[in-house]
Amino acid sequence: MELESVLNEEVIEANLKQFLLVLSVSLGVATLPKVFGWFRNIPYTLLLVIAGLGLAVLDVRLVNLSPSLILSIFLPPLLFEAAWNLKWQELKEHLAPICLYAVFGVVISIAGVTLGLNQFTSVSLATALLIGASLSATDPVSVIALFRELGVEKRLSVIMEGESLFNDGMAVVAFGFLVALNAGTVEPTVQALLFNLAQVVGVGIGVGGLFGFGISYLTQRFDLPLVEQSLTLVAAYAAYLITEDFGGSGVIGVVTTGLVLGNFGSRIGMNPRTRIIVTEFWEFLAFFVNSIVFLLIGDQVQFDSLLDNLGLIGVTIGSMVLARALGILVLSGLSNRVTEVNVPFPEQIVLWWGGLRGSVGIALALSVSTALPERQLVISTIFGVVLFTLLVQGLTIGPLLKKLKLLGDQPSRQRYTEVLARLTALKQVLEHLDSVDQRPGLDPEFCRYQTTLIKGEIENLETEIDQLQDEYPNLRDYVAEQLREELLTVEATAYAELVRSGQLSRELSPFLQLESEGS
Repeated sequence: MELESVLNEEVIEANLKQFLLVLSVSLGVATLPKVFGWFRNIPYTLLLVIAGLGLAVLDVRLVNLSPSLILSIFLPPLLFEAAWNLKWQELKEHLAPICLYAVFGVVISIAGVTLGLNQFTSVSLATALLIGASLSATDPVSVIALFRELGVEKRLSVIMEGESLFNDGMAVVAFGFLVALNAGTVEPTVQALLFNLAQVVGVGIGVGGLFGFGISYLTQRFDLPLVEQSLTLVAAYAAYLITEDFGGSGVIGVVTTGLVLGNFGSRIGMNPRTRIIVTEFWEFLAFFVNSIVFLLIGDQVQFDSLLDNLGLIGVTIGSMVLARALGILVLSGLSNRVTEVNVPFPEQIVLWWGGLRGSVGIALALSVSTALPERQLVISTIFGVVLFTLLVQGLTIGPLLKKLKLLGDQPSRQRYTEVLARLTALKQVLEHLDSVDQRPGLDPEFCRYQTTLIKGEIENLETEIDQLQDEYPNLRDYVAEQLREELLTVEATAYAELVRSGQLSRELSPFLQLESEGS
């Protein structure tokens, strides 16, 4: 018994050292763009993959990557953070194309990859289906980060992120059905597939909604920011694990919980300060988890196995890219015809090329039973394809955006924001000078000199603001949108405070938002 205790302590200590090593490398990579300017052109997550590949070349293995580690520990916080920050109003506006991409896009992707592998390689149909299902989930974390940095239009990020959130669940459902089909535990019929889909989706939405609304109303009863923050963390993991225990999709459970808490619970149950605290906590957690996951993806690559299956990987990449193109073009055309949401052709190209694969695909591949003779082949193929999407598609999405003229005016917005902040600060300094110019012992000439100096700088800043607005007319819309967001926040916060104090029984829809929609 004593020996077992000692061994357990040694295992814990070894795991802690491995974790600290992974974290140290990840944080080291995070500082590269600040030290070397050239690295600023590469998204942070891709830098982590490249660093992991460098460690793999040196045969330095940080930890053993397992599917349970990704799915049970890493996946819930990543999904919850994305859902928490996804505004329901924006999601609702683009729900038609998102659902088309997430549902039918998964089917087209699986069919395309399976057909390509079945026609041009010697792998079995069962293996081809598993590879197709593993690669049907998109993971555009790097692309979304690049969108934000470059100021790409928000609607494109909403569509891509919304698709990723929902097709993760669809991919896991499809993969689970195919595994059960190979094991002979389900019948290969459309009815069985639809029943399985309804079960896992229904349970996921039910459990996720229960957690989301339950915690939303619970946090109305008290104002304890750290407790409320902790409850969101518990909700993310509990929704995932309990949904899985009840036979549903943990992915859908977490996404539902995050959407409800982010759009409903944070308004009726949290004051503005708490919302900021919780949002910053989840931003940190997402950064933390992404840092580990993407580094380990590169670190776990087995180069010998990749080289042995290079032809298979090439066929899979070609099939996947063509299937993605077909799915985006057909489904976008359908969405443009039958709904009011229009997805222009340049944006369709970005959605096609920006459909990266990542941690979910790798986790699904690693979860393939060891009883399958071609298991290692499946894993090598998925790793090869994921690396291609991250390193080739991920690194070329920026030039593609520039070529399609989809880059936003983020640099001008950033400069405008900085100038406006400096102007606001100097005006406050000027007000303070006016209040202290009669202070005993203070030289009036010094105050006049400082006042003249500051007024001159204020004039320069106001001139620069006028020049920026003349040079970039879209800045006027940006300023108006910023003010509108501030007004909506003030109105929503007032309703939330009235609900919390018991003066209102429910939160009202923002009047300003309704007015905007009516106009």
